[in-house]
Amino acid sequence: MKPFTCAIVGASGMVGSMFAKVLQERKLPVENLYLFASARSAGQTMTFNGKQYVIEELTETAFEGRGIDVALFGVGGDVAKKFAPLAAKAGAIVVDNSSAFRMDDAVPLVVPEVNSGDLAMHKGIIANPNCCAAPTVVALKPLLEKYGLQRVVISTYQSVSGAGVGGMSDLEETAKGGQPKQFPHPISGNLIPHIDKFHEDGYTGEEKKLMAEVRKMLHAPELKLTATTVRVPVKFGHSLSINVSLKSPFELADIKKLMENAPGVVLQDDGNNNLYPMPLTAAGTDLVYVGRLRKDDSCENSLNMWVVADNTRKGAATNAVQTAEAALRLKQ
Repeated sequence: MKPFTCAIVGASGMVGSMFAKVLQERKLPVENLYLFASARSAGQTMTFNGKQYVIEELTETAFEGRGIDVALFGVGGDVAKKFAPLAAKAGAIVVDNSSAFRMDDAVPLVVPEVNSGDLAMHKGIIANPNCCAAPTVVALKPLLEKYGLQRVVISTYQSVSGAGVGGMSDLEETAKGGQPKQFPHPISGNLIPHIDKFHEDGYTGEEKKLMAEVRKMLHAPELKLTATTVRVPVKFGHSLSINVSLKSPFELADIKKLMENAPGVVLQDDGNNNLYPMPLTAAGTDLVYVGRLRKDDSCENSLNMWVVADNTRKGAATNAVQTAEAALRLKQ
């Protein structure tokens, strides 16, 4: 890959700092780096590849004349809607981690192991999926290709880091008997089946995002899919219980072989030796872990699986960097 100029928008936040970490870990040839954040973070510094960089205030002219090839956005949807088009207009490939563009028909929503072909249609902006949608499609894509998907039921167990610094703080404070500020109830020693706002039909925004994004990335708009999303007192790593009804019969041994060879997947499925995916061991890694594979005899051609991934990495920053890397290679 040729050297490139990169911008990180939201550089002082949890996702923004993880962008920088992943770029360094992957040893990508970042020739020039620009860091942007809100006015209150401007002037702070970040070390990248041994060099100090100053965070600048994000303004409407921030991207002009900089020759930025890639802009990684780790900001809220309202900020992304305003500034991502400006970055794209200035010539950057924007990979946005917010929900602002995910369901825009003109914007590809990409997990490279699943639908990298969609990158060819981008017009400057590429959306990064929800932190549970990314590992879900990595686990489902091999099943879709070989057997077809009839119906999918997803239950998530999402760590507090998915709610940012406020979520992490709530876990620490409520463990000491303090009151929550981020969540509606104490999270320490508790489960909260409430992520995002409730809609009239009883689903939360998080559940609706998960279902819509999975359908879009798998190019399966009519897929029967339902979800329940739950916040759990874990720092890092989102876990998912996925029940899948396939369109054709299968042997469990073949499913295990399929997962062993699936891109981005690590099979951990040895209950006799206590080997199965857990957020504690997935945290800090970039892969999707699949285990607890077993037939569901209550429904024809059905399968249960347990999936875990680090939400700050494969569920956010790592996937965005992988997507940017793939888009750059396509352009070069």
